[in-house]
Amino acid sequence: MSLDVEAETARWLATMSPEEVERAVSYTQGSHWLILGNLVVTAVVAWLILRSGVLSGIRDRLGRGRSRPNLTVLIVALVFSGLNWVLALPWSWWSGWRRETEYGLTRQPVGAWLAEGAMSAAIGAVGLAVLLVGVYFLMRRAGRIWWAWAGGLTATFMAVMLLAGPVFIEPLFNTYTRAPDGPVRDAVVRLAERTGTPSDRIYIYDGSRQSDRYTANVSGLFGTARVAMSDVMFQQGADLAEVRGVVGHEMGHYVHRHALWMTGIFGFLAMAVFWLADRLYPVARRWQGANRVGEISDPAGLPVLSVVIAFIFVLATPVINTMVRTMETDADRFSLEYANEPDGLSAALIKTAEYRAPSPSWLEEFLFYDHPSVENRIRMAMQWKADHPPEG
Repeated sequence: MSLDVEAETARWLATMSPEEVERAVSYTQGSHWLILGNLVVTAVVAWLILRSGVLSGIRDRLGRGRSRPNLTVLIVALVFSGLNWVLALPWSWWSGWRRETEYGLTRQPVGAWLAEGAMSAAIGAVGLAVLLVGVYFLMRRAGRIWWAWAGGLTATFMAVMLLAGPVFIEPLFNTYTRAPDGPVRDAVVRLAERTGTPSDRIYIYDGSRQSDRYTANVSGLFGTARVAMSDVMFQQGADLAEVRGVVGHEMGHYVHRHALWMTGIFGFLAMAVFWLADRLYPVARRWQGANRVGEISDPAGLPVLSVVIAFIFVLATPVINTMVRTMETDADRFSLEYANEPDGLSAALIKTAEYRAPSPSWLEEFLFYDHPSVENRIRMAMQWKADHPPEG
């Protein structure tokens, strides 16, 4: 008897109670509004920093960057990042900790959240400062096509960070251990051998320190790439079918080099963003009344540039989400092909629906979802199940 794909999809969705669905919808739609909220906060914080005159004062004390332009950019970027983090902290606390706590998605104490946030901000500030030294150098030296070179620099920077992340950054926040001996490791090793994924790069990490989300990820590039499962998966009762389905998905990202593809894509996207920023910067500077900063190559105008780039990225959200959704769909297909666990994958997907409403409209999914909806992903899994009935 042939499988009724729609009925099976509905059966899986019905495993969520109406209350769980309502809560997931509330959380997800609230997250959409956070996109606008983040932009508003970015603009307000930039305005406050501009009004303080701190960055232009640093520029002036260092001789307007004429004799030490790279040092000027480095210090301005570090100070800007620090001020930005402090001024946006109330918003970050509400959106990143209080809201997550209210929806039952984290049990992390606020002190631990704050400490990790400060460490993350410090790492980000140093990384951003180094990148901006290069970007402003290109503004000064590459003339009208600085944006093209800056896009390439951004892609290179992303690749370096991807390489370094699993080795130097991620261990600062979590403990990663290889999957222990037992049925789970055996199943993962067999799947790794079948897919051509190194079996010694499958990890479990203490993600429950920060979040109660059922999740896994792949990070790194080339020799540093690894698949990591949060311990939340096992706290929420993941069985072997779920593990195979989830790990198969992450192996799909690894085998198909999705991180490398995204690095290249974001390099071209960065070119477009910098090109637009070059043209929108004068308008934004007038709107913000930034009379003490010069043209786009003036590092004291970094707050203006940050607002312009944030605005562009908000407009580009559907484009970015579509690219990511395409790769997530490809990873699902990989999992179904190699792990052949449509029910295990569906069971795992249902557990992610607490922070990603399962059945959005097509427009909501297009605009805001960086993964296909849970309903569409389960439907694809059930279609695979229907097209590949067990032999015998």
